[in-house]
Amino acid sequence: MAWLGGTCGSCAYCRRGDENLCLSPVFTGWDRDGGYAEQLTVSEEFAYAIPPRFSDEQAAPLLCSGIIGYRALKRAAVPEGGRLGIYGFGGSAHLTAQMARHQGAQVYVMTRSESARELARELGAVFVGDAYESPPDPLDSAILFAPVGDLVPAALKALDRGGTLAIAGIHLSDIPPLNYSADLFYERQLRSVTANTRADGEEFWSLAAEIPLAPTTTVYPLAEADRALRDLAGDRITGAAVLRV
Repeated sequence: MAWLGGTCGSCAYCRRGDENLCLSPVFTGWDRDGGYAEQLTVSEEFAYAIPPRFSDEQAAPLLCSGIIGYRALKRAAVPEGGRLGIYGFGGSAHLTAQMARHQGAQVYVMTRSESARELARELGAVFVGDAYESPPDPLDSAILFAPVGDLVPAALKALDRGGTLAIAGIHLSDIPPLNYSADLFYERQLRSVTANTRADGEEFWSLAAEIPLAPTTTVYPLAEADRALRDLAGDRITGAAVLRV
């Protein structure tokens, strides 16, 4: 099961196909038992069949990081063969980079972690730099995975005319004031990402199996979830952390 665990099915957003904007949603790990639960229930309509090529360890991050990365990639509107900038390179970003490259995009990665930069190089990024470093070419699209509002102006400035920046996180620190002429003019777009729809999930699983996606994971026993969170906060995890029940 993914982050989106239920919707009302009757509000205007659900009726028009935007169930991730539902007025009465149910989220896994927020409204019902989720990532720290040894047992849970899930509505059949919101459950996914996992392609057999993925082990439990590989599938775990795909149900959140992977699906939301796919949604962010759609929101970023990368043109065919375009240049995609990725800011932050953790659990979701390293999966999104694989999807983008599979679709023909050139990937530029900006992140503060040296181990994440090394992973980006291994995954075929054409440019890898520090979080605030300017890419050598104007970007057609960008996705901000790091929850750092200060990176929004930097990412917007890196966009070419008509480019789109998608912010993938649920949380983001305050965005500094933007200059309309320097940051947004020439039809640059700034978009947020809010959960996934079930259609996103089905499309994602088909793509994940086709590539196939190769998650980089660090596994912790459930009893050491606190250590996993400390390592995550301390930027000591490359790829995605997985709790084994």
